[in-house]
Amino acid sequence: MKKILVTGATGQLGSELMVLSNNYSQFEWVFADRNQVSLDNLDVLRSQLETIHPNFILNCGAYTAVDKAETEHELANIVNHLAVGIIAQYAKDRSVKLIQISTDYVFDGTSSVALTEEAITKPINIYGATKRAGELTCLKLNPDAIIIRTSWVYSRFGNNFVKTMQRLLQERDTISVVNDQIGSPTYAADLAQVLMDIVTAEEWISGIYNYSNEGEISWFEFVLAIQEIGGYTCEVNGIASSAYPTPAKRPAFSLLDKSKIKEVFSINVPHYKDSLRRCMRLLRSE
Repeated sequence: MKKILVTGATGQLGSELMVLSNNYSQFEWVFADRNQVSLDNLDVLRSQLETIHPNFILNCGAYTAVDKAETEHELANIVNHLAVGIIAQYAKDRSVKLIQISTDYVFDGTSSVALTEEAITKPINIYGATKRAGELTCLKLNPDAIIIRTSWVYSRFGNNFVKTMQRLLQERDTISVVNDQIGSPTYAADLAQVLMDIVTAEEWISGIYNYSNEGEISWFEFVLAIQEIGGYTCEVNGIASSAYPTPAKRPAFSLLDKSKIKEVFSINVPHYKDSLRRCMRLLRSE
């Protein structure tokens, strides 16, 4: 029985993979939290991997506090870059299949068309820079790895934009949301299924792939969709990013082109609103 190691097991994607694992009993699953696989402790990381001895690694663990990364540069770099290098080298040395999760934040947001995997990268914040460094190290040390860039991830697990907006839409009479950052959300349950579609595919085809749900929207439009599906009456106003300053800059445009992953792995990509409905239905039932 082949063994799948999932790092970042308590995060949104890791939690969705734990649910999905019930459909893939042909594998032995190891869901590792930060104690079992310490991405922030490079001295013990390789020995931890040797102990688990997986056949597949789905590296869902990351430093994702985008604003805090501006002041915790060293920690973000260890987790998102240096630890990825150790995992990639281990996977190469042991012929382990590795899927590394990356981000739309590797781009600067100046594009006006959906970004392909070959688009020029130019991160505008520390988080994006460390994730891009992780990509480069991963590809250099392990050309057989697969990297999946995703964006605006949410889930019924953990803290995320959808759950926060649901709460605010019920608590407040009015909220303001930025309307000049364009992209597409990713339901972590959909991304988890994509990972397993790749793991179980007839052929492993390495390289970088983009994945998010279909649709081109702003955060403001995302909230309007949450409002519509939830039937909330709170007034939602669109504002410019300049009116809501944050320590880390965000890309103004980070819509991902999914053509490659659709073609190579025959992936069906749901529309963001369909996936949002599914997630909110599960949240209501909890």
